[in-house]
Amino acid sequence: MISPPPLPPRLSRPALVAVVGSALWLVAAALLLLAALAGLRPLDIWFTACLAGAFLGALGYGIFAWQRAAARRGSRTAQQGLE
Repeated sequence: MISPPPLPPRLSRPALVAVVGSALWLVAAALLLLAALAGLRPLDIWFTACLAGAFLGALGYGIFAWQRAAARRGSRTAQQGLE
């Protein structure tokens, strides 16, 4: 069985994307919360979507970090190319 080629560097380092994306979702949620506290708009689906985006980004980063740690320790089942 032929093993797949390693991932290109821009795809094997998604930690920055996950952290920045989660931070942007949190900033958006904070802005919506401030708008709700100021009485400009109610807390609605946009606020919930921002919280879900932040949660899913953090979850994705956690899975990435877990796979990277497994690859560094040499686990056979870990994704290859994560450094």
